[in-house]
Amino acid sequence: MKGKRKIIVPVLLLALLAAGGLYYRKVTGERQPSGRLQLFGNVDIRQVELAFYDSGRIEKITVHEGDRVKTGQLVAELDPVRYQAELKRLQAELLHQQQVVAKLEHGTRPQEIKAARDKVKALEARVEDARVTYERLRRMLAKKSIARQEVDDARAMYLALQNELQAAREALDLAVQGPRVEDIAAAKAELEARKAAVALARRKLKDTKLVAPADGVIQDRIKEPGDMTFPNAPVLTLARTNPVWVRAYVPEPYLGKIWQGMKADISTDSFPGKRYRGWVGYISPTAEFTPKNVESPELRSRLVYQVRVYACDSQGELRLGMPATVSFDLHQSRKDAGSMQDVCGE
Repeated sequence: MKGKRKIIVPVLLLALLAAGGLYYRKVTGERQPSGRLQLFGNVDIRQVELAFYDSGRIEKITVHEGDRVKTGQLVAELDPVRYQAELKRLQAELLHQQQVVAKLEHGTRPQEIKAARDKVKALEARVEDARVTYERLRRMLAKKSIARQEVDDARAMYLALQNELQAAREALDLAVQGPRVEDIAAAKAELEARKAAVALARRKLKDTKLVAPADGVIQDRIKEPGDMTFPNAPVLTLARTNPVWVRAYVPEPYLGKIWQGMKADISTDSFPGKRYRGWVGYISPTAEFTPKNVESPELRSRLVYQVRVYACDSQGELRLGMPATVSFDLHQSRKDAGSMQDVCGE
């Protein structure tokens, strides 16, 4: 009996020590350094899929995977021949319409008005001559000295010349008055439409050149020269180098300890001993379960809030997905809230 007690007591002591050790590890593992808060997460960046506005055959691509590019740098170009021809055609139509508007605005030339007046005078003389001839033949018909057909022909000629004279007089009035206001307005509207078409054609020609919208690194070269491309079909993928942030998750008990603009230090295993300055740029308004790749299985069921801590990384050392540790000094004042300008000096 005494032998059994000697065995049970040490076993119980070992079990108590093991339980105490596990409890101590759990408590100390979750405990934060005094006056500081540490969060763990991964580096995140924005990615841009570069595509052309219009369809066409890719003529050249000037970059490769891993190349660093600057804002506005040419990265790819479509064959511009079709767009150049379309622009020339629309420019010719615009020039024609400009001349039409100029002609209407200047009105009828003096030479044209003079020619219209001379035509009226000539027709007036012919009408008077036809009238005299018709009257003379009527009198002769009364005496039965000519045939009825000659009188009818003279009358038809007289009436035809009268109609022609009336048309000439109306044409003279229009020449003197000039173009109608409505005609000028319609021509000007057509001119504006032509200008818009030329502007759009110029823009389409410009869009045959694909440029980088921001500084970054070419991540993927999806298409090659000679490939056909279409609107919204990515040609290249650009990983932006600015801004760079650490996506971390803060447990609900610590949520009140951080705030927008709070400054932080960021460190990674890739560059031991080096710290990057940063600041809190975003705190999620909604809770979520801890991501499985962030915490241990025992803590996955806890609710956390996503936090973005933007980093100063002028050397481009922080890469997408890189594990990082974010450390906050809990004694800092809200008056010291940071931004890119005052934290990074940019």
